Amino acid sequence: MNLLPRSREEFAQTDYWNEFFKKRGEKAFEWYGEYLELCDQIHKYIKPADKILMLGCGNSKLSMDMYDTGFREITNIDISPVAIKKMIDINAKTRPDMKFLQMDATAMTFSDESFSVALDKGTLDALFVDDNAETQAIVERYFKEILRTMRNGGRYVGISLLQEHIINFLADFLPKNNCMLRIVHCVDVERANKEKNTDDSLSLPVFVVVATKFKSLPMAILEFGLGNDKMQRCQSSTELINAVKSVQKAALVCNGLARSSIAGHNEVTLDLFRASEEAPRYTIHIIDQPPARGIGKYAAFIVPQGREIEWLFATPAGRRKLQASAKYQRLAVVTLHRDQIYSTLDEVKVELASSISNLAPAGLTEQIPYLSLGSEVGHRETLISGFSKISGEFRIEEVEADGKTLRRLIFLNNQFVVQSEALIKTIKIKGKKNRKKIDFGYLACQHHLFMSVGVQLATSIQSPKKDVQKDVLVIGLGGGGLCSFLHAALPQTRVTAVEIDPIMLEIAEQYFELKQDNRFHVVIDDGLAFVERCRNEDLHFDAVLFDVDSKDLSLGMSCPPQSFLANEILQHIKEIIGPKGLFMLNLVCRDETLRAEAVAKLQQVFASVCCYKLDEDINEVVYCANDDKYKTIEQWKKQMGSAGRGLNSAIMDQKLSNDEALDVAEFLSELKI
Repeated sequence: MNLLPRSREEFAQTDYWNEFFKKRGEKAFEWYGEYLELCDQIHKYIKPADKILMLGCGNSKLSMDMYDTGFREITNIDISPVAIKKMIDINAKTRPDMKFLQMDATAMTFSDESFSVALDKGTLDALFVDDNAETQAIVERYFKEILRTMRNGGRYVGISLLQEHIINFLADFLPKNNCMLRIVHCVDVERANKEKNTDDSLSLPVFVVVATKFKSLPMAILEFGLGNDKMQRCQSSTELINAVKSVQKAALVCNGLARSSIAGHNEVTLDLFRASEEAPRYTIHIIDQPPARGIGKYAAFIVPQGREIEWLFATPAGRRKLQASAKYQRLAVVTLHRDQIYSTLDEVKVELASSISNLAPAGLTEQIPYLSLGSEVGHRETLISGFSKISGEFRIEEVEADGKTLRRLIFLNNQFVVQSEALIKTIKIKGKKNRKKIDFGYLACQHHLFMSVGVQLATSIQSPKKDVQKDVLVIGLGGGGLCSFLHAALPQTRVTAVEIDPIMLEIAEQYFELKQDNRFHVVIDDGLAFVERCRNEDLHFDAVLFDVDSKDLSLGMSCPPQSFLANEILQHIKEIIGPKGLFMLNLVCRDETLRAEAVAKLQQVFASVCCYKLDEDINEVVYCANDDKYKTIEQWKKQMGSAGRGLNSAIMDQKLSNDEALDVAEFLSELKI
């Protein structure tokens, strides 16, 4: 028997409710939770001595259960005479003091300030069926009647699903009418509804709305809470509305994940916020794989602070690999956010417990295991927060990873990508405080190593004049890690770096120990304008490197920006490097069509183009040459092999490392024309 309305408009019609209660018979209707699930909130905001008005009682058992636990002064009203008659018949003998009156809640006959509490379980939702002007006028009359009949200091306690138009109205109307507004997510109701849900239907989140009436309020007081957690003060109605919406969106995701597997589909991602904060505290990625023998049902993997940028945790492909090694049918990968404080791993587990449980597949009975890389939550320290007009907000931070201290430059508009990273060495000085120093032999970005091989190749070609230094142009400085490495490892080179953002030079000098000298110079300029000027002034370089990211993250190709691949710019580069030089760029492209177009543009200008795709990144280093000796892949490999071995020797000669930085054989095996 279908007891749900055919359309939302039916909720507001008296005839609908009369018909509903006739069909429902003696069975109480509890869409919004029963007394046991609501009692914590009811007893917090309603006292036995209160004079209570139950708005739209229907045939709910709530007022009966309250009466039986000591609440005696309860007046129930409902628009449906059928419901009122039925409730009088049920309660006449067992609850003689409880009143039941047939009455329209938008036009009540009670005198002013008759009640100290107005209790509403779903009646607001029944009235507020849409957000048109006529309906809103009815709801305004409803609340004006509630406030008229309520004593000063009294409370409206409403139980609602808080659809978007409802929460928007409440957050505006109640503060304007001198009411302190508090909204609490009823976690117990939601949990009970899930347990009782046997027909695979959605379990929607239920909220308690508490509006306390005052004669006047100097400012809006808005609060939000999750279950019995401490209430959080909201600074604006928008913040309160967003807190409600985040719970609702999460509920839809959790319902979907409980009812089905997403194996074979994209992962699902959720951000978890504290009620009073706009920045997320955790991000959870949910990945499913088909069931198989020997794998568990569900686990959570907590990524320590600072490790979230690693390929294994930062990319969908990496997380799938993590799931395969962890051997669980469903894996929740949790990352921790910067600008948040986490004390211990155990405290993080406690804080996440409810959310992780809500994301479990239906029917899970065993305890959910928590996996991590160790027993620590990780360490992250912010050295400076800043803002660039070009790149937006940024952070310089230090993190601990695998026993190393790493200093990083992060742009918050793309905070899972490290713009620059340096290894910090601790120098011990006898009798003095230990000193931190940047290790210039450390290349954080793997593609920088393979660009350096190209620089070694371009700058190792013999010149008729001895002791002539080779010139390298790098467009894009960042923290200066690549430039500082080239300067330290290849003493035969002169490096010119071009950076459009002057703040980046300040960062590189103050936090990454970049030092300019007669072999290393930084120019603050637009990279494209500098390239054009070099061509016009007949300036030449043995190697030119593009390592520039796009500020438009919506594009399928994030590095370099499309303007850097314009035919005119590439023609300028061809002239600048001459017949013997090399042009290299870091290509980061998720769209195969865009990648093919980019490579085609390069092939139209340069005689030969060779690519190296990094194994675990989307970065690809593209090498472009004008010399005929690079026509075949065999010729490329011969030249690159010599350059790779030369780079390894240079690194060890300059005491930047005791080991070979490049696996030459593996590198050559992946080179492609």
